[in-house]
Amino acid sequence: MALSKLSGDEQGVILGQLRNTLEPRLAMYFSSASTELRALLTPAVRQQLRADHEVAAALCVKVGMPSCKELREATWVHWQDKCLSADDLATLGKLGSVLPALEFLILSEISGSAGPDGVLRLAEGLTAGALPAVTSLNIYNMHVGDAGASVLAAALDRGALPRLEILWLTSAAIGDAGLVALAPALRRRPALFYLYLIGNPFGDEGLAALVAPPPAAGTPPLPTEGLKKLEALNLDYTQVSDAGCVALAAALDSGALPALDTLDLNGIPASTAAIDAVTEALARSRAVAIASAERAAMAASAAPESEAAAPAGASGSS
Repeated sequence: MALSKLSGDEQGVILGQLRNTLEPRLAMYFSSASTELRALLTPAVRQQLRADHEVAAALCVKVGMPSCKELREATWVHWQDKCLSADDLATLGKLGSVLPALEFLILSEISGSAGPDGVLRLAEGLTAGALPAVTSLNIYNMHVGDAGASVLAAALDRGALPRLEILWLTSAAIGDAGLVALAPALRRRPALFYLYLIGNPFGDEGLAALVAPPPAAGTPPLPTEGLKKLEALNLDYTQVSDAGCVALAAALDSGALPALDTLDLNGIPASTAAIDAVTEALARSRAVAIASAERAAMAASAAPESEAAAPAGASGSS
């Protein structure tokens, strides 16, 4: 089909696929073979593509990657104390759509070089479908804050990180407002099984929004599958108190966290009695889960026997 017969939006999609910041030559190669593509790739577009590639190449050099090709093909990125700036993280966010192989993304910057908006700008750049293969996102010692948590929630809800299973946001300055904003997006990720929120200042309100959100009047119900596969939850050194422990124990007893196996509550201001109550609720939840798994296994093993016996019974009655 001739490109001229496509709508402007459809032509824009094709151009967007060709404008790979990490491999700008693709656009040049294809446009040289097609006059219609060449018309789409205007001088202004070419100039912007070159500029974006230069920025991406500079980032690769900064983190010790000799070429953009290495980043494009990477399955594991661990950038620790690389003095990443907010601009660097914004660039990484924009590159999310051209990193198809990346599975593990680990960012740690104790220097504070990214400032208060670095992770926020990273999340802003994550378009629908960005970082399509990433299963583990780990952000350590970097300011996310309530605003950044809200922007990350928006990125998740528009379809970024579609395969996310493990999320670390440690010492990220996420308070109650931030976790309240982020919680619904996390609950809409049924594949999430590890969640580490160590060293954040949120307390009971944020935790309640995560594990036992009350229905808000006039709003659509939250997804019923929320956190059903969550196996590990780390709340060490947060500000969860007795009230948060009560909410957590109630969530466990209600079956809201059926897969939870590991729960860390070290260094929180809750009383020993409240923490013990959560530990007991977790033990009850695990017992229920084990019993349910055993029943399911027995039912599964009995099914083939029933199917095998059915023809014999039928022939005996004839």
